[in-house]
This record gives sequence, C-alpha cells and structure tokens, in this order.
Amino acid sequence: MNLSALSALSPLDGRYAAKVAALRPLLSEFGLMHRRVQVEVEWFIALSDAGFAEFKPLSEAARGLLRGLVLRFSEGDAQAIKDIERTTNHDVKAVEYWLKARFESMAELRAAGEFVHFACTSEDINNTSHGLMLRAARDEVLLPALDKVIAKLTTMAHNLAAVPMLSRTHGQTASPTTVGKEIANVVARLAHARTRIADVKLLAKMNGAVGNYNAHLAAYPDFDWEAFARRVIEQQLGLTFNPYTIQIEPHDCMAELFDAVTRTDTILIDWSRDVWGYVSLGYFKQRTKAGEIGSSTMPHKVNPIDFENAEGNFGLANALLTHLSQKLPVSRWQRDLTDSTVLRNMGVALGYSLLGLDSLLRGLDKLEINEAALADDLDHAWEVLAEPVQTVMRRYNLPNPYERLKELTRGKAITREAIAAFIATLEIPPAERERLLAMTPGSYTGRAVELAKRIG
Repeated sequence: MNLSALSALSPLDGRYAAKVAALRPLLSEFGLMHRRVQVEVEWFIALSDAGFAEFKPLSEAARGLLRGLVLRFSEGDAQAIKDIERTTNHDVKAVEYWLKARFESMAELRAAGEFVHFACTSEDINNTSHGLMLRAARDEVLLPALDKVIAKLTTMAHNLAAVPMLSRTHGQTASPTTVGKEIANVVARLAHARTRIADVKLLAKMNGAVGNYNAHLAAYPDFDWEAFARRVIEQQLGLTFNPYTIQIEPHDCMAELFDAVTRTDTILIDWSRDVWGYVSLGYFKQRTKAGEIGSSTMPHKVNPIDFENAEGNFGLANALLTHLSQKLPVSRWQRDLTDSTVLRNMGVALGYSLLGLDSLLRGLDKLEINEAALADDLDHAWEVLAEPVQTVMRRYNLPNPYERLKELTRGKAITREAIAAFIATLEIPPAERERLLAMTPGSYTGRAVELAKRIG
C-alpha cells in the first residue's frame, strides 16, 4: 500500500493528522535534522569568533549564508541529508557532509570546512537539537493549547459561579457546591501544572565524547572550552548549560518535563471523567451539529465522545511519557544507544497530549448547563442540610446533635417538611432558627460563588 492518511500505521499521521499538524515540523525526523543543522551552524560560527589563528572570524556574507540554511531549511534539504545517510549509515555525519557541500559556493567557507563538527561527538549535536525541539514544541504548541483549555474553563467557572450543584462524595449526596466552583478547582490545578511545565530548564552540553573536552584540549590546550561551550549553548541556542555529563546529556530535564506533562494530563483525565459523569446525570447538555450521529441504533443519544476521546488520548500520552521519563535518564556506563530510538517517539507522546487537549476543548465548547436538572437533583436531597443543622446545634451546646441528625436522616428519604419540623424543635435563638428554616440545598453553598468568581 502507498503511505497515506488511510494507510498510516499511527493514527497521529492518519485519522488525527490535521489535529497534531503543529508538532510535525518540530518533533519529526525533519525537525531533528533542522535543529542539527542549526546547532552545527552556530557551533561553526562561534568557533570562527574564538580567536584561533587557523579560523578567522567569518564575514557577514558567510554568516548570512549559514543562518539562511537554517532559516530556509526545507523538506528537500532533509531528503538530501537522508540520501547521504544511505551511504554513511550515520545520521549526524550526513548532516556534516551536507553542510560542507553547501560551502562549495563560497571560498571562505570552503577553506574552513574542517571546522564543521570540530571536536564534537554526535551527542553534542543531538542533545542540543532535542532541547531545541522540545522547547519549541512546549512553547509554541503545547502551552498555547493548554492555555486555551484553561481560558475556556476559567470563563465557565465565572459564568457558572452561582449555579448550585449537589456534590457527591463516595457516590453519595454531600454538601452542595456550585458548578463554577468545581470548574475553578480544575483551573487552579491546571495553573500550577502549567507553571511546572513552563519552568523546566532544558539542559544541553557540548563537551565531547565522554564529557571532558578531551579532543578540544588536544587541539587547543590553552583555550577555555567550558566557558566557550556555555556561551554557545546559553547565548546562541538559548538552552541551559550542563557542565557535568557522560557522552550524553543525562536527560533528567527531559524526564522532568515529561513528568510535568503527565501530571497535567492526569488532572485532565480526572476532569474528563467528571464531565462525562455530569453529562450522564443531565447537569450538562451537548449541542449537536446537523447530520451528526450519536448512536448507530439509538437515535436519541448524544454521546460524550469528546471527553471519552480526551481521556483515552491522555492515557496513551501518559503511558509513553512515563516510559520516556523512566528510561531516558538510565544509560550504561558512559553511553548506550537505547535512548536514541526512544527519543524518536517524543512527538508521538506529546502528540497524544495535544490530541487530548483538542478533544477536551471541542467537548467543552459543546456543553450547555441544564439548570433544571441541577435544581431537581438538589430538591431531592434535603438530607444534606443535616450538616448545617447539627453544626449550629453544636454551637449552642445542644446534646448529641450528630447522633440526633444521624437518626433522623441516615438511610431515609428526607423531605423539606421533615427537616423544618426538626429545626422547629431546637432550643436556639429565634433568629438562628429562622436562618436554618430559610436554608435550602441550593442556598447551602458556603463561599463557592466567591471562590469561583475570583479564579484566574
């Protein structure tokens, strides 16, 4: 079969290709090649400015040509590198040869060609490339997608701040809240989770075969290679320098990032399941589109498929991200190759996170509150007022308040009239009695409205 959206083995490149398209130029094989070219170019330019007698500072024209190769890097360029790799059987060496071939049009560059990849091991190029790929994917794609979900939930929390809702703990009726407050809880968790993702420092190294600048010092023993490598990584590439490594950068920062994304996905799995339940209870209705089918056999159904898809995709993402975070920091002695094939799946793992965010946002956009169903649920749960009544009884030191309310309410259907009759017998100040008698399940929401309105 020819490769197409229909024959693609991964649904990320088939059914869902359009929804994860933003990650494709960043975390694909193309994206890795692009960043390798960028790192090789910046290292080469920096070497020209190091003051070596054998490599004079490059002219502006040469710098422009080099950085233009990065700026205008195309699929054709990536394919040309791939063609070279068929001969070299080494992907980073193929980039080096491709770059040197681009020097043929300028004598200045051609003369300095052996300073391409100077003193580098492949991992000097790869680890910095992976850092650049992850930074772009995080900052340009994942965080903006997460921000859309947070913004949507914040608006919902504000708009639904005063809509009362019956809580359920252990599946049983519990003290009422508001819809907005429950959404605000999720917003607060996501805001913290977002900060954890955004604050991860992506580390990189340029220190040779086992992290000691061996080849560098063999060529220029009096040069401060550590300070030089730090400048390239931090000032030219915008990553954070790691001075202590083996052949590979240990990937601890990657594990930290993937764990942070996993925590965020877990919060959203929790929320997706809750919304699914609220739809089932009738608290939310879902807007439909003309022509859409809810069930192949039951015409009345509007299934909460977006929240089910979100839950499933976040679960897939977390399975992969967890493996990445547990495997990548482990390397036998100074280097083994098990991380290489695993790292090629960063885009798959983060792709499922992005797909989950897309599904969740689609689902949230379809929701409509059903205040009648919420009110009806509350009106059949007068037993929840046992909590405020017994608490007021405690304030006024009435005997056995918990036990008396337990006897009245536990395992029984409690009506408004039964609660009112009980309150009428209490020896408490009249004003307190009237306050309790005026209370309903829908009004017993504490500070929920205020808490919901101030989120964000």
